[in-house]
Amino acid sequence: MTTMKERVLAYAKRKYGSTPDHPFSTAPDYWVLRHSGSGKWYALFMLVPRFRLGIPGEDPVEILNLKCDPLLAGSLRDGVGIFPGYHLNHANWITLLLDGTVEYKDITPLLDLSWQLTGGGGPALRGVWLVPANPAYYDIEKGLSESADGTIGWKQSSNVRVGDTVYIYVAAPVSAIKYKCKALEVNIPREYIDGNVSMRRVMRLEVLTRYDTVPIGRDLMAKYGVHAVRGPRGMPPGLEKEIDELYREK
Repeated sequence: MTTMKERVLAYAKRKYGSTPDHPFSTAPDYWVLRHSGSGKWYALFMLVPRFRLGIPGEDPVEILNLKCDPLLAGSLRDGVGIFPGYHLNHANWITLLLDGTVEYKDITPLLDLSWQLTGGGGPALRGVWLVPANPAYYDIEKGLSESADGTIGWKQSSNVRVGDTVYIYVAAPVSAIKYKCKALEVNIPREYIDGNVSMRRVMRLEVLTRYDTVPIGRDLMAKYGVHAVRGPRGMPPGLEKEIDELYREK
């Protein structure tokens, strides 16, 4: 029977041409995959006792360390089988159990993201964001209907760049990703504060797609480790791809 580690290694070999090396002579169970461009690690396989991860048991378990966008890592660590990077920077790395707790289909998009982040471009390499909207504080549809050019101003609290893609998740009672946008302008000064919202800068967004036909709800988001959208974060590549496929079919 093929193990999860073997499946992930086969995926990395097929997609990136990566073969593991063993840089630690005293730890032969530690395997590394390196980015072919930068030479940096993008995956580190380890065998560690379960209690080292704060879970019950003395028996060893295979784990996979991946680099992750800090905006995404916090939400991912809320999921079962995903932890702060083991012996690595907790802000930039995550650790996944390879015992089946985390499914293969959820691992490969995170491996892809780690590959991208270790290529030399930093956390914002992809330029694809997921931001929250609270309908109790702002009515997006009303804002769009009142817009002369089909764009909206949006609070900016992340390093969004001109041309980046911004997906908007609308909180309860909608609880779904509803819009795909493009950032036309960023870092526009605007001081505003009330009992619910405070901001110092905004960005101007053009709405490219409205997701009304097929709901992009929390069940689909959870497949890719998105269990909450409390602030701006990176968009998982796998989730973005599935949304594109769903709407391409329509």
